[in-house]
Amino acid sequence: MAPSVLAVCGRTFSKVLNHGHLNLTASMSKRAVSQVPLGFVGLGNMGKNMARNLLSKGHRLVVYDLYPEAMEAMASQGAITAQSPAELGEQCDRIITMLPSSPHVREVYTGTKGILSTVKTGSLLIDSSTIDPSVSQEMAKLAEAKGASFIDAPVSGGVPAAEAGTLTFMVGGNESEVSAVQEILLCMGKNVIYCGGIGCGEAAKICNNMMLAISMIGTSETMILGQKLGLDPKVLNQILNVSSGKTWPSEVYSPVPGLMPNAPSSHNYEGGFGSALMTKDLGLAQNAATQTGSPTPLGSLAHQIYRLVLNHNLGKKDFSVIYQLLEGKVIK
Repeated sequence: MAPSVLAVCGRTFSKVLNHGHLNLTASMSKRAVSQVPLGFVGLGNMGKNMARNLLSKGHRLVVYDLYPEAMEAMASQGAITAQSPAELGEQCDRIITMLPSSPHVREVYTGTKGILSTVKTGSLLIDSSTIDPSVSQEMAKLAEAKGASFIDAPVSGGVPAAEAGTLTFMVGGNESEVSAVQEILLCMGKNVIYCGGIGCGEAAKICNNMMLAISMIGTSETMILGQKLGLDPKVLNQILNVSSGKTWPSEVYSPVPGLMPNAPSSHNYEGGFGSALMTKDLGLAQNAATQTGSPTPLGSLAHQIYRLVLNHNLGKKDFSVIYQLLEGKVIK
């Protein structure tokens, strides 16, 4: 089957969505992007940038976050603010959530002022949080009981991709609903990959993040060793990126301060993807490995290493701060 062409939000992407025997051809929503308000809950490092991209593409947006200053920042850019997820649910029939963990997702959806307390029949709920796949399945059942649909659509690419609108979305849910979310997701990203039923997007994400953590540790060890052997870090990084040792950290997200001006490592490891969140994701991967009987020795070791990062009170620092810990330096 030839790739279908998606022309969404002023950009064109060639895409085929495949899962097993399914061949899903993407289709655009015929509604103008600005006519129906979207809801967005969770305006952290990732969420605020995703929300900005929706606004910049002409969407009307209703937002909610626990921190008033986060909502005020979005209001200054044209968003409408809600006082609770429930109030947001009353105003919107397509809602995106981007939250830190499974407990946060449960609270936002099922709490006394949660989305599901006011959700409209026929609403489409898109969760881009990285959580346990079983929680996605739980939320989907609760949403279905309210006459709504729930899709898990976690992302990859980090803050740089969230800012640039080039995220990759890994989508799990009913295949008949995939086309309904593409117009929205492609305003925030460039790849939408259908992974299977509810929870499969989350499964793909935790596998990806386990690999990311392992590669960040490996890149950090390599850069430290190379410098101690007398190599210029710029030269070594250049060699990695044209050789078989290339990784995502070496290419766009170096843990070495000063090597890449836009990387968190060049800004005292501020911003980016927090070490506490990476540790949480590695824990999800290890839970899944235990449940499925999958041997993940490197994933397990990566989890333990990042728990050491937390013991050094570095949970709020970007996960590339592992470089400093391995180098024996203390970050404040």
